Amino acid sequence: MAGTKKEEGIILPPDPKRMIMGLRDTGYEFNTAVADVLDNSIAADATDIDLRIDMDLRGNITLSLADDGCGMNRSDLLNAMTYGARLRPNPASLGKYGLGLKTASTAFCRMLTVASRAAAKDPVLAATWDLDHVANSGKWEVLLSENVDDEITDHLDEVAKDSSGTVVVWQKVDRLLKDYADAGGKPAQKALKQKEDQLRRHLAMVFQRFLDPKDTRARTVNVKLNGTAIKAWNPFVPDLAELAAEQEVPVELPSGKDASFTVKAYILPRREDFPTIELAKEAELSSDNQGIYIYRENRLIKDADWLGIYQKEPHSTLLRVEFSFDHRLDEVFHLDIKKSQIGLNEQLWDWLGGQFLTAPRRMANQRYREGQKKDISKAAQGAHDASNKTIKEREAAAGGAKVNVVDPNTGECLVQNPHGTFKIRLPMGPAAKPGEVYVKTVDSIDSGLLFEPGLIQGHRAVHINSSHPYYAKVYVPNLNKSVLVQGMDSLMWALAVAELTAYHDEVADHFKDMRFELSKILSKLVEGLPDPELNENAA
Repeated sequence: MAGTKKEEGIILPPDPKRMIMGLRDTGYEFNTAVADVLDNSIAADATDIDLRIDMDLRGNITLSLADDGCGMNRSDLLNAMTYGARLRPNPASLGKYGLGLKTASTAFCRMLTVASRAAAKDPVLAATWDLDHVANSGKWEVLLSENVDDEITDHLDEVAKDSSGTVVVWQKVDRLLKDYADAGGKPAQKALKQKEDQLRRHLAMVFQRFLDPKDTRARTVNVKLNGTAIKAWNPFVPDLAELAAEQEVPVELPSGKDASFTVKAYILPRREDFPTIELAKEAELSSDNQGIYIYRENRLIKDADWLGIYQKEPHSTLLRVEFSFDHRLDEVFHLDIKKSQIGLNEQLWDWLGGQFLTAPRRMANQRYREGQKKDISKAAQGAHDASNKTIKEREAAAGGAKVNVVDPNTGECLVQNPHGTFKIRLPMGPAAKPGEVYVKTVDSIDSGLLFEPGLIQGHRAVHINSSHPYYAKVYVPNLNKSVLVQGMDSLMWALAVAELTAYHDEVADHFKDMRFELSKILSKLVEGLPDPELNENAA
């Protein structure tokens, strides 16, 4: 009988330098990192949060975030600075894994200091992770001190006044800006200002429910960035948008308990339907902003993404979807370490794309395309004037069939060409404006054709379908390029006149088939070209 194998438990602590340096590369972006730090202030029940980003003349950047939250004593502070800190008492806390404060901060700085006091009478205590100290000492060692810099305590006193509070400070910031020849010069300052502007917009969106006093789903928190209050940005513009669909979906948890998440689909107005230009600009009507916005515990963790359900296309620009859940569904949705991504199972993925979003997406597309027709019609005004003038000058030299009207009410005409004289029906109509008798855009043509021969005030003309994808994707982006438009118009007019010139009864149906096939082929060929986003540029 074989002897029992002995199993030995061996503790293998990681190399401090390699571990703490490796944790810098968890994939944080700057805006996401700062939001993660701000999560801790909200979790500490802070009412006022003040964020400052400064650069000195040598280009040294310091980020300091102070709040008037519950603060921490020595034990709490050390726990907060522990990688993988103990769970917070409140499971609904914005903090999740006990890593965010450290990994988010050191992704951009080599020295993280957290200073705090649990009560107004308590001394301020500071703990520091200095990556250089860890690397040089070879010890997984945080530095604890009661000798806190005046700048840190002053910032805390300004925000927390006579109460508890905390300050988070980033120093030795080495991963925020690229290297500049003059580290503190104007180009570097400009780059930092751009980072500040981008951060302001990000925080306004991520913490919208906390920043908006009118939103009762979350308590109100005041946040300032470099002295200016951050104003909430609501992507759904609920006062003006149409709530196209809403559903609360029950979920049975692995524990057997019940939870639920909520999904709402909003269709925003088109730009010209907003009451003011300013409101339209605030809504940021861009194809980039369509998609699903995912909220966990009232905090946005993922924005403007279709999660692989759809591709972003201009005709879905007006559709934005709100997806909200609480901490009970963290495991179900596989929340990642940065609280910036969730995973959907196949059943939920299919339900969203195949059921819930079907009608709202169709409604949004219809609203966009109806408005797009108006935009295209407006953009096309005057764009074909030069073509009409050029063709007028060359009409006689172009030659071709002669066309005489028999009955203007029915469109019956007599066509005289080298093959004889034939009866034919052509679309007729007055010129939309003086001189527009050769090339004219129309809202639609039967069978979705791109063009058809016509007659306008006795002149051989071509009607071009402005609803055809070729017109939208090829003509519209080039309407300000007169020579190019004239070239395309001349081709369309020549095809129409050539059809009349080659016409006889036996080939009549062949010409119709040719225009149908040509229109279908061109529609397919331009599928990969971008839609004109006229509604985004109109304001």
